[in-house]
Parts: sequence; C-alpha cells; structure tokens
Amino acid sequence: SPGTTDTTIHARAGEPGRAQRVGASVPLGRPGNPVEIAEAVTWLLSPRASYVTGAVLNVSGGL
Repeated sequence: SPGTTDTTIHARAGEPGRAQRVGASVPLGRPGNPVEIAEAVTWLLSPRASYVTGAVLNVSGGL
C-alpha cells in the first residue's frame, strides 16, 4: 500500500506541488520516491518473502 509518492502523476493532474505538500504531513516529513516503492515490491516478489501471505505492506512513511 504505497503512500504519497513523488511522481509526475500529480503534475499531470494539475497539482505539480502536491506530493511535497502532502508529504510534509507524513511522519517521515516527505513523500516517498518511486525507488522506495519498487524496493518493497521487489522484496515481495523475492524468495525472501516466501512465507508472507495475505498481508498489506504499508510503504507510506508512517501513515
């Protein structure tokens, strides 16, 4: 479950500063970046997560 992530989707939706604005209210104080989300997905797809079932992994900076 990704949190606010600093991607181009916000600018394409007409709010280019949204990720930074919303990210300021996240406990870590910033939006995530796509690499942080990808690292979590890579882990879930790896053998290291082979015993993980039916879970939601929050990659949201503490929300």
